[in-house]
Amino acid sequence: MAQAQKITPRAKDFSEWYGDVIMQAQLADYSPVRGCMVIRPHGYAIWELMQRALDDLIKATGHKNAYFPLFIPMSFLAKEAEHVEGFAKEVAVVTHTRLRATGKQGKDAIAVDPTSALEEPLVVRPTSETIIYAMFAKWIQSYRDLPLLLNQWANVVRWELRTRLFLRTTEFLWQEGHTAHADEAGAEREARTILQSVYRKFAEEWMAMPVITGVKTESEKFAGALRTYAIEALMQDNKALQAGTSHNLGQNFAKAFTVQYQTAAGGLEYVWNTSWGVTTRLIGGLIMTHSDDNGLVAPPKLAPVQVAIVPIWKTDDERNQLLVVGNQIKADLEKAGLRVEFDVRENMKPGAKYFEWEALGVPVRLEIGPRDLAAGQAVLARRTGGKGPVPLQDLTAAVTKALDEIQAGLWNAARERREKNSTRGVTKTQFIELMQLASGGGFAYGGFCGNPSCEAEIKEQTGATVRVLPDPEFRSKEAPRNCMWCGAPSIAEAVWAQAY
Repeated sequence: MAQAQKITPRAKDFSEWYGDVIMQAQLADYSPVRGCMVIRPHGYAIWELMQRALDDLIKATGHKNAYFPLFIPMSFLAKEAEHVEGFAKEVAVVTHTRLRATGKQGKDAIAVDPTSALEEPLVVRPTSETIIYAMFAKWIQSYRDLPLLLNQWANVVRWELRTRLFLRTTEFLWQEGHTAHADEAGAEREARTILQSVYRKFAEEWMAMPVITGVKTESEKFAGALRTYAIEALMQDNKALQAGTSHNLGQNFAKAFTVQYQTAAGGLEYVWNTSWGVTTRLIGGLIMTHSDDNGLVAPPKLAPVQVAIVPIWKTDDERNQLLVVGNQIKADLEKAGLRVEFDVRENMKPGAKYFEWEALGVPVRLEIGPRDLAAGQAVLARRTGGKGPVPLQDLTAAVTKALDEIQAGLWNAARERREKNSTRGVTKTQFIELMQLASGGGFAYGGFCGNPSCEAEIKEQTGATVRVLPDPEFRSKEAPRNCMWCGAPSIAEAVWAQAY
C-alpha cells in the first residue's frame, strides 16, 4: 500500500472522510475521463463478491443471464415518450464511426471524419428497456413463451454533471433485470419478489445494511414505469441512499414495441413488463454504513480478505517456525471456506501491517509471535474492536464465530442508528428543523397529501424528498390524518429525507 494518508474525521467533513476512506483502502481512483472512475482491485473484489451473491439470488428466482448491445438506435428511445424525457439530458450519442489525421500537431492532429456519419445516431446505453423489448417482440409469440425472465450484468453511461466515486459516476456497473408476463398480477408479483427476496435480502444479510421498502411517488418513479419500488438505507450522515429499485412497467413498453402474445383462447394481448437493477453504488453504501475514522469496515460476507495473519519474529529460527505454523493456520481456515492472507512481507514492521489491514477493512487479524507459539495460541483482533488470545487448536472455530459476530454486530449497530435517527409523526415545524440540522435530518415519517406541487415545495425549501411510501411493516402504528406540510387530508404516510 502507498504511504498512508490521514483520514478526515466523519464529524469534521463527511464528504472528505468518504473520499479518504476510498483512497486509503485503494477501492477506486479518479479517471482521466471526467466523471468516470477506475475501480481498483480491492474495490473490484468487493463488487465480485456482491455480483456472486446477487447472481445466485437472481437465478434462484428463475432468471437467466443474457447480454444486449451497448449501443441503442436513437429512434428506440423516442418510442416511449416518458422514457425519453426522463433520460434525454443524460445520454451520450455516437454520430460518426471514425477519425482522420489532419496533418496538424498536438490535440488537433486528429478530427472526426465528416464522411463517416451514421445514418441514425446511436445512444450509449443509459438503461436497456428499449433494445431489450425490441428483442422480446421477436421472441414472444404465445402464452407458452411467458414469463420470460432475463438479467444482464453490464455497464451503462448517464452523463452526470456532479459526480462522486461509486455513488454517482458517468459510467457505472450494474445488473438490470427485464421480464415479460401474461398479466398485471404476474408483473406485480415479480417486481415485489425482486425487491424483497433479492435486493432487501442481499442488503440486510450480506451488506448488514438495514433498509426500508416501499413505493415511490409519481414524481420519483422511473421514467416510463407504472410503479417503482425501492429499498432505502440511512447512511451515517443521516442522508438516505436509494440502494435498489424494481419497476412494474405495465404495458407502456410492450405497446411501444408491439410485444404481444397469443392467449390460450386465441386472442392477442400485450405483455406486462418489469425491470430492476442495483449498481456499484452499493459499495458506496457499504462504506458509508459501516466504516469509521480509521478507514474501511467491511462486513465479513463481502470482505475480499476476511482474515489477515501477521507473524512477528526477530530471528531466522523464529521466522522459520512461524512460517510453518502460519501456513498451516492459513490452510485450515481456507479449508473452512474463508478468504485468508498470510502477511510474510519482510520490508514492513508488524505495526505498519496492522494499520494497513485495518485500513483495508479486514474483519479479523491474527497476530502470532514466538511467545504465542510457546503458549499454543494466537491473538485475535477484531476490526470493530476487541482483542484477545485464542488457542491454536480452537482457532478455526473461534475465527468463524468472530466473523459471524462481527457481521451481526454491524447489522445491529446500523439498525439501531437508523431507528435512533427516525422521527415519526413529524409536524411541519419539526420537519424543517430536522432538515436544517448539520448532522442531517434522518428519516422523517409523516402524512402526505399526494399533491405533486406540495412535494415539489418541500424539496425546494428543505432539500428533502419522499424516499418511499413505506410498506406496512415500516409504517407507524397510527396512520396520519393530515399532510404534515399543507394540512390537507393524508393519502399515505411518507418517509422523507435528504438523499444522495
